[in-house]
Amino acid sequence: MTLEVLEGATGPDPRSTIIILHGLGADGNDFVPVAEQLDLRSRGTVRYLFPNAPVRPVTINGGYRMRAWYDILGTELQGGKGAQDEAGLRESMALIEELLAREQERGIPSERIVLAGFSQGCAMALLTGVRHASQLAGIVGMSGYLPLAELTAAERSPAGQSTPIFLAHGLHDEVVVRQRGQDSRDALVALGYEVEWHEYPMPHSVCPEEIADLEKFLLRVLPAV
Repeated sequence: MTLEVLEGATGPDPRSTIIILHGLGADGNDFVPVAEQLDLRSRGTVRYLFPNAPVRPVTINGGYRMRAWYDILGTELQGGKGAQDEAGLRESMALIEELLAREQERGIPSERIVLAGFSQGCAMALLTGVRHASQLAGIVGMSGYLPLAELTAAERSPAGQSTPIFLAHGLHDEVVVRQRGQDSRDALVALGYEVEWHEYPMPHSVCPEEIADLEKFLLRVLPAV
């Protein structure tokens, strides 16, 4: 299996790549409008990749088939300690790793690649980013959490230890509760990662202030041309 990917670039000869992973039930089109609001011209041409998650049944939605990076079995979004779909998580991580490898084959070194995601996509960005064999320019997690947190210390890549991480969460998130995001932040900080944390008075969504802060982060972590 390979991922379907919506692709765009801000001009010819891309110098950097930003991969944005959508949330449960959405698709690659979901974050195109956000990318269009980012002004990264000082970093040269940026290639954006918006992959579509595989279609699979989702337990908490009555087994209904939809785009999902992994199955959600119970209460993990609300901070519960229930079972996680480890097989699904690792399957999607392998697909995202293929995407990262393809970008490097196209001439974009890992230190010029940002892996970002929202909700389920955030979980995948964190899961994959800290395990990636090379240092990435940055990892961005919006309104999500760190899955398989108890395995992170043993499975993380030493090369990625210095990869900066941007985490943002809504104060009124009714889907992935803020505490879940805070716990993920604390777990990463405890492992020595540099985490930039933001909270906004919003539900499970994205707001203009978040996009502005994300732009500042990207300008900081992407090399200038």
